[in-house]
Amino acid sequence: MFTIGDFARHGRVSVRMLRHYDAIGLLRPAHVDPHSGYRFYTADQLALLNRVIALKDLGFTLEQVGAILREELGAEELRGMLRLRRAELEAALEAARARLAQVGARLRAIESEGRMSTQDVVVKKVPAVRVAELSAVAASYGPEDITPVIGPLYEELCRRLEDAGVTGFGPGIAYYEDAGKGDGSVLVHAAMTVPEGTAVEGVEVLVLPGIEEAATVVHRGSMDEILPTAQTLATWIDTNGHASAGYARELYLECPEDRAGWVTELQEPIVRA
Repeated sequence: MFTIGDFARHGRVSVRMLRHYDAIGLLRPAHVDPHSGYRFYTADQLALLNRVIALKDLGFTLEQVGAILREELGAEELRGMLRLRRAELEAALEAARARLAQVGARLRAIESEGRMSTQDVVVKKVPAVRVAELSAVAASYGPEDITPVIGPLYEELCRRLEDAGVTGFGPGIAYYEDAGKGDGSVLVHAAMTVPEGTAVEGVEVLVLPGIEEAATVVHRGSMDEILPTAQTLATWIDTNGHASAGYARELYLECPEDRAGWVTELQEPIVRA
């Protein structure tokens, strides 16, 4: 048997924590000396301690931990519960990272107000192109809603094209339109340019119409940081006597694994104001 100090050391927890768990009935010592009141634990109790700490670190309250342990779940059931909780926490962490990225983009847009050059904006005609695409609806045009939709669309599209033996596809073109629900939702099209004659089951192949006149600008970096570039384009359109004629297309020119190295051309259709 171990003294409370030895058990705490082997379990990588504090003595104070073990005393608290004893007080609330979560992890009682195997033996308490009736004369000295010293607590003693067995090596077998490390398994219970591991469960308590894992559940607590995954965000369960001690009361919930106690309820879970009282159900005497088997190791496999407990592992499944922990995996599910870990997935939930990872999703929350990813959402928090995305929000931080958007806050950073807004701050950079604020800091660059009046200082970003619009000289790199080029007006040109965008030709029609044959694409294969998958589509889905996003709740809004905000990056926090677009990113979770467009990423999986492109992963699935590329997988289907590769499985069908299509070669030479790309670059990617994302384009958007109102979903027509009146709630601000957006229909997201994740497209890849493909050779003529391409046919893939479950994938729509079409000719994406050209844009007669588009204001374009090249963005270098992650799409999470697109806001300052997009607003620079908007400033140019407004100050040069034009009006936007729809959502900007995104032509992905370079997409290395490191998103900081992405090169994307925004192509916004315009008309004379």
